[in-house]
Amino acid sequence: MIRTNLATRPFYNERLVNLWLLLLATIVTAATVFNVTHVRSDSGSNTELASQAAQNVARTNEARRTAAALRTSLDAKQLEAISADARAANTLIDRRTFSWTALLNLFETTLPDDVRITSVQPRVDHDHRITLNVMVVAKTVGDVDQFMKRLDETGAFKDLYSTEERPNEEGQIESGLTMIYIPESSK
Repeated sequence: MIRTNLATRPFYNERLVNLWLLLLATIVTAATVFNVTHVRSDSGSNTELASQAAQNVARTNEARRTAAALRTSLDAKQLEAISADARAANTLIDRRTFSWTALLNLFETTLPDDVRITSVQPRVDHDHRITLNVMVVAKTVGDVDQFMKRLDETGAFKDLYSTEERPNEEGQIESGLTMIYIPESSK
C-alpha cells in the first residue's frame, strides 16, 4: 500500500478524524435506539388506548339500548302519575321555604297607620312564582293606594293591583290586593 500524500497540505492526524467519526456514529446509534424503543412503547400504549376506546363505544351502545328499552317499557299513565307526585312535592318544598317572617316584616314597614291586613293567602304556581292575595281594611281608598305605593317601592312585589273594593258595615273600605311576591333570596 502506498502511503504517499500528494496534497499540498497533507493531514497526517487521521486518528483525531476517526475518533470524531466514531463519536458521531455512537451518538447516531444511541439516538436510533432511543427512537426505536419509544416508537415501540408508544405503539403499545396506542394499541391499549384503541382497545379502551372500542370498549367504551360498546358500553355506550349497550347503555343506549338499555335506555331505549326502558323508555318503551314505561307506561304513560305511570309516568304522568310520577310527574304529578313530583310537582306536588316541589309545591310542598316551595311552601316550606316560604319565609313568613320576611313577608310580614315588609308589610310592617310599609303599612300606613289607618290600614289593617285581615288575611294573606300565598299561592305558588307551576313556575314557582308566589302570588299573594291580601285583604286589607282602611279608612279611605287613599290609604289603600298609599299602602300599594309603598309595597311597590320595596321592589319585592310586582304586578300589584286591587281586585275589589267595597265598603263594610262600619264605613271602612275592604280591599282585595293581588301581587307577585319576589322574596329577597330569589332576587
